[in-house]
Amino acid sequence: MATANHNLSNYDKNTIPNAKDFRFGIVVSEWNDTVTNGLYKGALDALLDCGARSENIIKWDVPGSFELIYGSKKMISQNVDVVIAIGCVIQGETKHFDFVCEGVTQGIKDLNVTTNTPVIFCLLTDNNMQQSLDRSGGKHGNKGTEAAIAAIKMAELNKK
Repeated sequence: MATANHNLSNYDKNTIPNAKDFRFGIVVSEWNDTVTNGLYKGALDALLDCGARSENIIKWDVPGSFELIYGSKKMISQNVDVVIAIGCVIQGETKHFDFVCEGVTQGIKDLNVTTNTPVIFCLLTDNNMQQSLDRSGGKHGNKGTEAAIAAIKMAELNKK
């Protein structure tokens, strides 16, 4: 397990560009909202901690993780420097999990190769709810925090 000995919330502010001049779009799935709200909080807190201005952070909700693709595509049109797509898919008894995970992964990848705005993949794909809770502010920290740090770094890279 990649996060077993790694806290997702740890970052060194001295190695991260100041986020004050960037505009951020965050698209959040309403499905598994206990988890996605935790991920959003982690992302928002990290962005603000790294200098982002609250008026430069746009949040949109979409019904589920599959809708993150379209929501992210539309968010790009809002003149943001980077988009963070936040969702959570938990393994169930059917293949639906596989199709949603693959579709979202490929959709976010497609946005990254066809647009000039980075889209950060913050989709938890866990076997059970406890694993998701552990990664959205629990014992492994917060994947939303990690996504925010990646977003700042990618916005800076795109600016170069």
